[in-house]
Amino acid sequence: MPDESPLIQSLRAAVAAAPDDVPLRLHLAGLLLEGGHGQDAISEIAAALQRDPGNAEAQALMVRAVAPPAPPAPPTPPAPAPASGDGSYDWRRAEGELADVVPPRFVETPEDPETPETSETPEAPEPHRPLAADGSDDPGETSAWEVERTGVRLADIGGMDEVKQRLEAAFLAPMRNPELRKLYGKSLRGGLLMYGPPGCGKTFIARAVAGELGAHFMSVSISDVLDMWIGNSERNMRELFQTARRSAPCVLFLDELDALGAKRSQLRHSGLRTTVNQLLAELDGVDSDANEGLFVLAATNHPWDVDGALRRPGRLDRTLLVLPPDQPAREEILRHHLRDRPIAGVDVRKLAKRTDGFSGADLKYLCETAAERALMDSVRTGQPRMIGQDDLLAALGQVRPSTRPWFDTARNVAQFANEGGTYDDLLAYLKRKRML
Repeated sequence: MPDESPLIQSLRAAVAAAPDDVPLRLHLAGLLLEGGHGQDAISEIAAALQRDPGNAEAQALMVRAVAPPAPPAPPTPPAPAPASGDGSYDWRRAEGELADVVPPRFVETPEDPETPETSETPEAPEPHRPLAADGSDDPGETSAWEVERTGVRLADIGGMDEVKQRLEAAFLAPMRNPELRKLYGKSLRGGLLMYGPPGCGKTFIARAVAGELGAHFMSVSISDVLDMWIGNSERNMRELFQTARRSAPCVLFLDELDALGAKRSQLRHSGLRTTVNQLLAELDGVDSDANEGLFVLAATNHPWDVDGALRRPGRLDRTLLVLPPDQPAREEILRHHLRDRPIAGVDVRKLAKRTDGFSGADLKYLCETAAERALMDSVRTGQPRMIGQDDLLAALGQVRPSTRPWFDTARNVAQFANEGGTYDDLLAYLKRKRML
């Protein structure tokens, strides 16, 4: 991408200070388009159309931005080699011009008789050594597990106020107030188990917790730990927790916990049972202070299949129901997925009202389906056009919430297997939505 000029940088700062100034934003978009920043220009035009859907200048600029590039000019055939003075073809001169065009690897070079032949092969370069979790190059501290920093915060999650309040009480408030934590004897040990239908943002929430704490983040799924060879899964689990402890403060996110920590009574393979036992031992820690600064978050779509020992106090002793996004959250998700697309006349609020029960993944697919409809229409007519409300409504007629099968199963569990009130939050939601 070409470097941005000082004028474009100044205009970006001005737009950030006055995001609702549509003419200023369109001026920036025009300069970006002329400077070769096509995708950035489309983003700015889309933002302008969200604020002023009927703006003719923005619509014309968007048509320019999304129009296919002009086909390249055909290559000019090489001029024939000049003839010699007697009218014959000058092959020596033609060969000299050809040598300037043919890449060096296709030009034969004569062997140097003074260079002795050798059968030795060049030394291979030294293999790359992965860095330790703390960034050092000590080979004793290397790890196969990826430790990252995340800039996501809870403020980036639209709506879901109940989820944020539970996270605040479980992790964030004690972490921000160490003196009060000591006064009330609040321990930071233990973990939080998030459950709910798939595609509702459990991984995103875990990243936001790490961002709020300013901690490292590690995300692990079932395929990262399990191994076909006996003993390797347990070793992987041990190395995973050791890496997380070295990176403290660290948020360790265990996805698909129903596969990692299934009920041992349901496991016929002894290797999987020992893996679950290893997970239990790591959650307890080698000693009382081993897991200090380690925050374990886990997620599952089937909490009823998780071994009860994992939910004992001091382990994953708190549960959090992550439901499909509410209306404010759906509005934010729709705006996010439409932000970099050419839209005009889209009423996000009306769409959010009509997508009750949709997961975040469903809303993303809805936007992709609408974009596909507009794209195919542009291909058919040969004229690029905007994504409109009609495209999204047509997509809404095709896309159905993927959360319904999960609620069909969860309803039976909440009604007939709610030991100790574990699923009281789920039961209240089902009653509120009249699913009982």
